[in-house]
Amino acid sequence: MLLSTLLPNALYTDLSGYYDLMCADINYQAQTNTVLRLAQALGNGGKTHLDLACGTAPHIYHFLKAGYQSIGLDINQPMLDIAQQRCPQAQFMLQNMCEFTLSTSVDLITCFLYSIHYSASIAQLQHCIRSVYHALTPGGVFCFNAVDKDKICNNSSVRHSTQHDGSQFVFESGWHYSGQGEQQALNLSISKTCTAQTQHWQDQHTMVAVSFTELEALLLPYFEVHILAHDYDKLTPWDTQSGNAIFACVKR
Repeated sequence: MLLSTLLPNALYTDLSGYYDLMCADINYQAQTNTVLRLAQALGNGGKTHLDLACGTAPHIYHFLKAGYQSIGLDINQPMLDIAQQRCPQAQFMLQNMCEFTLSTSVDLITCFLYSIHYSASIAQLQHCIRSVYHALTPGGVFCFNAVDKDKICNNSSVRHSTQHDGSQFVFESGWHYSGQGEQQALNLSISKTCTAQTQHWQDQHTMVAVSFTELEALLLPYFEVHILAHDYDKLTPWDTQSGNAIFACVKR
């Protein structure tokens, strides 16, 4: 048995080729369709789009099919290399989403898979929100999903397995919040079994911890904020009890 413990972000760099396997249970089409509906209902009708923390661009693939001109931004070059192969007609940029700039503003900005939390502190989250505001056209929409720090269950995790290239992969992830402070952890575990050998990767990412009340307060100076249930089948208001939600923010 080989055990590997990697530094933060190293797991994503080394296993960028397996990123899509990690997210194999995600319905990217449904998530994209939800944002398209929100953009149609709340936005300015424009068709330019930026995806923050785009990874290998599975969402961008569907936005392109919907007629958008898309840009992908990520801090990980191996991810962007795969993204460019998947979506050669899109533009990709190696930038930090907390302090990014665009040469031309866009009508829609997305940040899926709770990636807004990669802003590892409240100050960085504020920088990200301001960067988004300046990058949007008037009436543009910012859509993302988030988790409320006060509703995190530290004993809960998500787990799935899949086969790839003769190996069995098991992926597990879960949030952990100590109950105080502005940082929480995303714990990741990956196992790869091939014949008699099993490799393990474990990683812990430091993420910003924020309640929805605090997050809304950070957004309100720049946006009209709509908080929706974390449901990609229908658009309904957040019930104030769930720890997950979709934020749809319209530039003021």
